[in-house]
Amino acid sequence: MADPDYRAWAAAGINALQRWYDPSTGQWRSTSWWNAANALTAVIGYTKLTGDGTHAGVIGTTFTGARKQHADFINDYYDDNGWWALAWVAAYDLTRDRRYLDAARTIFAHNVAGWDDTCSGGMWWNESKTYKNAITTELFLTLAALLHQRTPDDHGSYLTWALRAWQWFSSSGLIGADGLVNDGLTATCENNGGPTWTYNQGVILGGLGALFEITGDHAYLTQGESIASAVLSKLTTPPSATIPGILTEPCEAGDQGLDRITVRLASVIAGAAGPGWRRTDEVTRFDWDFVRPAGQRTDPRAVLLPRICGDCGAPYRSDLDDACPYCHAGRPDSQAGWRLDRTYLVVGT
Repeated sequence: MADPDYRAWAAAGINALQRWYDPSTGQWRSTSWWNAANALTAVIGYTKLTGDGTHAGVIGTTFTGARKQHADFINDYYDDNGWWALAWVAAYDLTRDRRYLDAARTIFAHNVAGWDDTCSGGMWWNESKTYKNAITTELFLTLAALLHQRTPDDHGSYLTWALRAWQWFSSSGLIGADGLVNDGLTATCENNGGPTWTYNQGVILGGLGALFEITGDHAYLTQGESIASAVLSKLTTPPSATIPGILTEPCEAGDQGLDRITVRLASVIAGAAGPGWRRTDEVTRFDWDFVRPAGQRTDPRAVLLPRICGDCGAPYRSDLDDACPYCHAGRPDSQAGWRLDRTYLVVGT
């Protein structure tokens, strides 16, 4: 069997992503604010790794358009700010345009206010300062390390923050007994046993990798390898799965296989179920299960229609939100589970 044409798959993925791009806003339709930062990072990564500059203009367009929603790409959520800062570091690495690096530095300077002595340190999730979680500190640490590497006249201030953040993180209890990073801390500063989201594992690996590059200390690599090993053993589909070794979120129980993963990432449209699809009777906490018939694939032209907050009209960030991330109104269906009626258009292969 021939090896997969990864470049072709990457091109297909980026072309599908760009169908949602709106140049007037510099964002992607159906994404929330932080998701747009990650979409931009994906475009930058594709451009850098493949040398295909077809979508490179998106970087400047987003830089001009998206900041109209939030000046300097800063809102009330420190983690959102961190995602945008990492996107602009990636943009700087690709283009060497200093305005992108300056944007990342501005975001970092703002986010420093999210660190205080509660729980002996660490970042608050947002400016309300009611929850200290893993991802916000991971983003802060990683950004500090990356800015140090790109700031010759840093004189150690970014590095000091990166080292301080890791010292706190590693002793905070956020890394659970199973070697995975949990979501955050309780009000009494203990591991809350929250979900071990995959991004909580991935972002800290980037930060640890940067700290190793800066210091040469192999302890950072050892810790990173420990977390990565835990991910491979606990957050991937088992050998008995239809497709083993696929990264999954904690909420994805059982053997989902390639079709289920395709469904979760594929395009979605409204209306009656397309020909050849059947909805299973069982409803999970987070979405409906669908089964794809053999010999068919999802139409990449389909578009995701997100669930919308009835109070302010903003899209929920994910299936997991119990409240609107913008106006914070309670989600009326949160107790009943995720009830978005997902429908798929399929075409023959």
